[in-house]
Amino acid sequence: MKARGFTLIELLIVVVIIGILAAFAIPKFANTKQKAYVAAMKSDLKNLATAEEAFFYDSTFYATSLAALNNFNSSTGVTLTIVTATPGGWSARAIHSQTTRQCVLFQGNAPALAPATVEGKITCT
Repeated sequence: MKARGFTLIELLIVVVIIGILAAFAIPKFANTKQKAYVAAMKSDLKNLATAEEAFFYDSTFYATSLAALNNFNSSTGVTLTIVTATPGGWSARAIHSQTTRQCVLFQGNAPALAPATVEGKITCT
């Protein structure tokens, strides 16, 4: 009667193949997480822009803090900061606790925040 099963060589080949696949998949997964963090920051800045315009419609000036915006909450891990708020414009910065990247946005006559150069366009580093 012949013993059935896998040889040591067959098992080693399978382990090597799994290792090669993992070597390709792990960096792609890390890149996907970075994209998700940036997407959360961009989404929060878009929501902030909507909230600021609604606040301006009611008050004829822009909010200088997030607390002034009724029930505005940022995503988990995202910190929004209103850097400048003048009667004619505002600027804000978003950072995420899981990445070193940041996103900025400015509207109206508020000074541009680096790296942003175009009014109303969210720019990330």
